Amino acid sequence: MSSTSNRWGLKQSITLLRVLIGWHFLYEGIVKVYNPDWTSFGYLATAQGPLKPVFQALTSEAVLPWVDTLNWAALIFVGTTLILGLFERAGALVGLGLLMLYYLAHPSWPGMAQINTEGSYWIVNKNLIEAVACLVLFYYPTGNVFGLSRIFSKNKATSKTELS
Repeated sequence: MSSTSNRWGLKQSITLLRVLIGWHFLYEGIVKVYNPDWTSFGYLATAQGPLKPVFQALTSEAVLPWVDTLNWAALIFVGTTLILGLFERAGALVGLGLLMLYYLAHPSWPGMAQINTEGSYWIVNKNLIEAVACLVLFYYPTGNVFGLSRIFSKNKATSKTELS
């Protein structure tokens, strides 16, 4: 196999990864918006690890509505940017930040009880894995392969050619 076809497969794979992660974020954000009973209170109140006081401080009545709104808004922002392939680096960076906050609120470190998690892990969990995937998306944006960035970059290239 030539290096060109390998590169093409890498771009397509990262593009697929971007769209799937975008879908996951967008879905999570929309579910929170349309569920009037959803709140991050339980997740934050049961936080563990060295940042436990910080996360529990976010559960106060004055702060929690802002935390909830920022959470679903950030989820929708990340999902939209990654699916559309526009401002995807910003979306990947916000996604990385969110996932690291989720990870640090309930770290899967040895000796810690796994509360509000989907399983028992040892150091690595799905939040950490998806955070690293967002880091890959940040360094290898693929909106020019499949996304709105491709449309806008063609328009810029066309206008430059016409002017020369």
